[in-house]
Amino acid sequence: MAKIAIVYFSGMGHTHLMAEAVAAGAKKVTSTVDLLRITGEQITDGRWQDDATIETLNQADAIIFGSPTYMGGVAGQFKCFIDGAGVWFEQKWKDKIAGGFTHSSSPSGDKQGTLLYLATHAAQQSMIWVNVGDLPSSYQGKNDGVNRLGGFMGVMGQSALDMSGKPPEVDPGDALTAERYGERVAYCTQRWQK
Repeated sequence: MAKIAIVYFSGMGHTHLMAEAVAAGAKKVTSTVDLLRITGEQITDGRWQDDATIETLNQADAIIFGSPTYMGGVAGQFKCFIDGAGVWFEQKWKDKIAGGFTHSSSPSGDKQGTLLYLATHAAQQSMIWVNVGDLPSSYQGKNDGVNRLGGFMGVMGQSALDMSGKPPEVDPGDALTAERYGERVAYCTQRWQK
């Protein structure tokens, strides 16, 4: 059975909701899904310091990366994780399945830059990237919101900026896209294992 790890940072909670949707989709295919949220406490003096998270990722068959898009790229906390993971030289993630998702408050918000960064990171780790695999539902005459932002490299989510303090929400179509993506990555992982 495929073991899927979802490692992500979430500043305001939107990316966390996306991660939960990805996990829900992956659980439709496999029961072994680890949801690993990056926190500031795992970073000391700008360096990643959590070996237990890295070991969990080393044991996974697939890793799905998630970060909000801040200023056209991944969040600084996520970048500290990437820079400090320390697995590249030994190619510990080689041939693992990889995927990614992001969220921002703008319809574009340069989310493509974040997804390209995540895919480039996966390529440098010699991982195998899985794309979204869904056309925007509007192209198919549907209105369920699947891939409403037209992201193909990975999942894109968008919610209007709200500084009122109310709990974060994600668009139902974005959550559905994330769920379907988690299922797709888990399915591809099981196929790859055969």
